[in-house]
Amino acid sequence: MFIKICGITNIGDARAAVEQGASAIGFVLWPASPRFVEPERARDIIAALPPSVQAVGVFVNQPALFVNDVAAEIGLAVVQLHGDEPPAFAESVALPVFKAVALGAGQPAGQPAGQPAGQPTWQLVAGDWPERVTLLVDANDPVRRGGTGTNADWPAAATLARRRRVILAGGLTPENVADAIARVQPFGIDVSSGVERSPGVKDHQRLAALFAAVRALEGIPEGT
Repeated sequence: MFIKICGITNIGDARAAVEQGASAIGFVLWPASPRFVEPERARDIIAALPPSVQAVGVFVNQPALFVNDVAAEIGLAVVQLHGDEPPAFAESVALPVFKAVALGAGQPAGQPAGQPAGQPTWQLVAGDWPERVTLLVDANDPVRRGGTGTNADWPAAATLARRRRVILAGGLTPENVADAIARVQPFGIDVSSGVERSPGVKDHQRLAALFAAVRALEGIPEGT
């Protein structure tokens, strides 16, 4: 399973996540976040990552030119859009894109107002975003933009995951990750606050517990 550990701010936490088997490391490049990391520091951490581990940069309503420039400068592999960017924005991003969306009652985050009434939000999301975009289902918080510890709408995420490649985020912890994966069946998961001691500082014991829970669900013995 694809596992992204997000909100990394230091090399020690990045190495701990990689040692546990992380597929990707996420860097929040939005200054308003408590997990913000300066691009120069992110670049140094990325330079120490194995080639097999993807570096993902998280941006929130920042101009496409800025996104592309920073991505190229620090060596990102993927751009994650976590704001209110419209679907057309993805076409202006040079790298592969993860788009954070919130599903459930009402208008999904990141979707323009005035969409047809009466459609489940997964239909709006699946229909609007191009197939090359991987959808990252998170809890809706238009202020903090992720890392809230609040669960996403798992039933809606499961419906979307049957139709599109989905990464599940939102309040995932070592205690609930197996249940979340079993119920949603996502392509991957994205974890931040659920393995932290404080914003931007990971708890290495909780990191290990998270990966152990995923391995147990997949039937993979410990230590492999």
